[in-house]
Amino acid sequence: MIENNIEKLLKNKVSWLADSGPAEDIAISSRIRLARNIEGVPFPIAASADNLQHSQSAVEMALEKSKSIGGNAFIFRMDAIEPIDKQLLLERRLISTEFVQKSKGASLALRGDESIAVMVNEEDHLRIQALRPGMQLQEVWDIINRLDNELERQLPYAYDSKLGFLTSCPTNVGTGMRASVMLHLPGLVLSGQINAAIQGVSKLGMAVRGIFGEGTDNRGNLFQVSNQSTLGESEEQIIERLDGVIKQMINHEKNARINLLENNQYFLLDHVGRSYGVLRHAYTLSSEEALNSLSGIRTGVDMGMFSSVDLHTVNELFLSINPAHLQRFAGKHLDSKERDVYRAALVRERLKNLNSDS
Repeated sequence: MIENNIEKLLKNKVSWLADSGPAEDIAISSRIRLARNIEGVPFPIAASADNLQHSQSAVEMALEKSKSIGGNAFIFRMDAIEPIDKQLLLERRLISTEFVQKSKGASLALRGDESIAVMVNEEDHLRIQALRPGMQLQEVWDIINRLDNELERQLPYAYDSKLGFLTSCPTNVGTGMRASVMLHLPGLVLSGQINAAIQGVSKLGMAVRGIFGEGTDNRGNLFQVSNQSTLGESEEQIIERLDGVIKQMINHEKNARINLLENNQYFLLDHVGRSYGVLRHAYTLSSEEALNSLSGIRTGVDMGMFSSVDLHTVNELFLSINPAHLQRFAGKHLDSKERDVYRAALVRERLKNLNSDS
């Protein structure tokens, strides 16, 4: 494995942003996470330093033998990387906000294209994640299930015949699975239907959050829809239910966009046009303004208003405008005002070929 090499990681393509996927105009990515623990070893929250070292070594050895994670895998030990790089890994959706605070005994392993990531000694001994572009829950399940089976052959999982997989947090007991899809829903937001849609999804037993999880807002009209229950259903049943809910939301979003285009065209054009003007001509951009304006551009690309820029360029900008990425690109620390200036320049450069077709 390649150790603690952020520079090399940044040169690789992020497959879940750069590749194409089904329903990618609305569904940006599909993700599944599995929580697993090693039998007979205390959960990380109650573990000694020796316990953490033992579980870290055991998991890393198992990952070294895994065919799923690949020979070009990366390993980042949290006590050996800078705080800015921990933040960068968070921005890339590879680690959780809780994991940013971890140090000795914690590590992150990931495939070179970032489609698979494993947090070692977060809340549980293993947090296994798989990501694919677009609406691909079943494909993601196939990927993560294969890796999970490989690891289980080498690591004795903590499992109860009645309860299922045992986890640090009771809400994860059972399958230990969280499946989610990131959706871009400007149509529902602009038409004022988003709150009703969220309430409807919640009644079906699903959770709706911002892009960085619980407690985050819906900047950029980006939402994560995920299962809440992990107990009493099989993995396949959870995926089937979530898949059905997501398809309904995609249909609602399509109808909202069509309705805006047919009945409130100038409102929609104004929204996209203002976003175009800000990103092409601003010399200072906050994270929030950039994200919201990129949402407007993505809406325009989705609806055929721009032909000179594709969805993947906008998707990658969703990532690149974040603070840690900007400072990595700049090669130095930037305060908030300097980041706003650098962000605006980066966006202008990346979108220099953006021209409106309307």
